[in-house]
Amino acid sequence: MLDDRTTDDLIEAVRDTARREIMTRFRRLSPDEIATKSGPHDLVTEADIAAERALERAIAQILPQAAVIGEERVSREPAALDRLAEAELCVILDPVDGTANFAAGLALFGMIVAVVARGETVLGLLYDPVVDDWILARRGEGAWLAGAGRAPARLSASGARQVAHSTGLVPLNSLPPGQRAPVMARFEGAGQVLDLRCSCHDYRLLATGEADFMVSSGLNPWDHAAGQLVVQEAGGWSAVGGDTPYSPLMRQGNMVAAATEQLGVEVSEAYFPGRRRQTHG
Repeated sequence: MLDDRTTDDLIEAVRDTARREIMTRFRRLSPDEIATKSGPHDLVTEADIAAERALERAIAQILPQAAVIGEERVSREPAALDRLAEAELCVILDPVDGTANFAAGLALFGMIVAVVARGETVLGLLYDPVVDDWILARRGEGAWLAGAGRAPARLSASGARQVAHSTGLVPLNSLPPGQRAPVMARFEGAGQVLDLRCSCHDYRLLATGEADFMVSSGLNPWDHAAGQLVVQEAGGWSAVGGDTPYSPLMRQGNMVAAATEQLGVEVSEAYFPGRRRQTHG
């Protein structure tokens, strides 16, 4: 279904879109090119819209049989998300993940592409337009870091086995103000807790061993479908609600991912108070 040629075409479509529609606007946005969606911190820019449209056109040529679901289209047409459960093959897009960072001129944003076949993610791509490198995972084939002029390197998630001294990625800014301090208190023993405001780089850091765990405050498929496959193919662990395997068809819940199951279980116990400890295998 997704041979090397198709995969390469998808990667090149993402890179070309980044050059034409995203990097040309980075640190050049005017105020009238930035708008809000659900709230003052949920932004959309002309780069998001133009990049999504360009990718839709490219994917129509590369995978004409696939449905395409982009974050910005779903924002305008919520019913478009229903196509994910109905389609034999679907491509999920986040044209600019970390839009708030992008709009603020911070070089911490990415592009996310996931290909889902009958409800199962079969390809995940996490692309950094600033550096022009990417992490690619195809189901059963591992997770690989590659880039212009560099040979692909296979990734293996590794890191701390306990919360103590670990580095975690916790989306504090997405939590209601009254919940931030209690959540932070649960991770008091961690060495470092960060909030990057960018799922693409959260997953990249976890897959490359620069972070040990991450948690989510939602399950939008454009944020998680690709990254979850990357973590799985890199040998990491994840669960929704503490013990449920992730599916891109999930709409609600909170997810924990970690380099190891032991750490993931400990993080889940902290993030989901009262959860009964479980291990698998």
